[in-house]
Amino acid sequence: MSLIMDKTMLPSFVTENPITHAISTLSENFHERRATLGLTNPGTIENISREALKDVFLNNFLFSGMRADLSKSFSMDPIFQTSHSFAMGAQGIPPYTFAALFGNSKTFLQANIDNEGQLSGRANYRWTPALVSKINVQLAPPAMSSQSVFTMDTEYTGADFSAGIKSFNPSLLEGTLTGIFIGSYLQSVTPNLSLGLESVWQRQAASVGPETALSYVARYATKDWVASAQLQAQGALQATYWRRIAERVEAGVDCQLTVAGGMARSGGGMMGGSMRKEGVTTVGAKYEFRMSTFRAQVDTSGRLCCMLEKRIAPTVSLTFVGDVDHFKVCLLRSLWFPNYSRHHTHHYPGGL
Repeated sequence: MSLIMDKTMLPSFVTENPITHAISTLSENFHERRATLGLTNPGTIENISREALKDVFLNNFLFSGMRADLSKSFSMDPIFQTSHSFAMGAQGIPPYTFAALFGNSKTFLQANIDNEGQLSGRANYRWTPALVSKINVQLAPPAMSSQSVFTMDTEYTGADFSAGIKSFNPSLLEGTLTGIFIGSYLQSVTPNLSLGLESVWQRQAASVGPETALSYVARYATKDWVASAQLQAQGALQATYWRRIAERVEAGVDCQLTVAGGMARSGGGMMGGSMRKEGVTTVGAKYEFRMSTFRAQVDTSGRLCCMLEKRIAPTVSLTFVGDVDHFKVCLLRSLWFPNYSRHHTHHYPGGL
């Protein structure tokens, strides 16, 4: 039985009156003019800077050491695959991880377990071509139970907009709603420009009051370059620029500026505080070879990172990552070897 109600199922006085006719005509005209603009779906706010932050930069790949991935596909429709990951000299990454995934046109399931007993799983279900629900679970060992995370996410993808709501560790066990809830909406204004809002509501515990924040985002995308910006209520601004230089070469720039301070509370009154500004700019590049990918980035804090991913076979890949913090190295060297610069000063004829 169809859940869609036809107009013939409604009483005539509901469908045949001047108010209903005016609203229906206005809605049809609005959709017709909207279709003539040629707007496309702008993606989600979560991926507003995907080209630079997730494709070029090493933020999602960064670790120190070497990693090898071995995968085996048993079926392609539906897809069923297992993989084994081995890591050496990597901090924050377990030495061994086993993963399995299953997926078809509506369902996607993935689970990982490492040698330390940490289990993580993800499940996606597509209700309609435009509506998708996602669940992520991360269960840590009893000694690290505070690191367990549970998230729920629902996204609706329209013809020229995207809307979603996400929750982190939602709970009613304390008699009131606690957790973090994020609502987002991104709308295409022109074929290249998109504007959106992101609202955050969080409450850590029943004894703590809720906190809210609102962010404004903008994205301008063309075929060869993408620029995006996000302004948060706390005074943080993030601007990102990505450009395709050649067929296999991409580059990106990310600038983050935080303004805090201004007023500080002392006791029962208010007292003036100095405005504090902090900013970091990161520049990165990505080059794709025939069987490998090289990424590199450097930021204004003096940190340089490089990553080489080598695909030995369709199911075997090796990843090498290294990073160095120049400012920290120079600071430690000056503390440990205060006479280093004096002992390593070169004198050239003529006073050069």
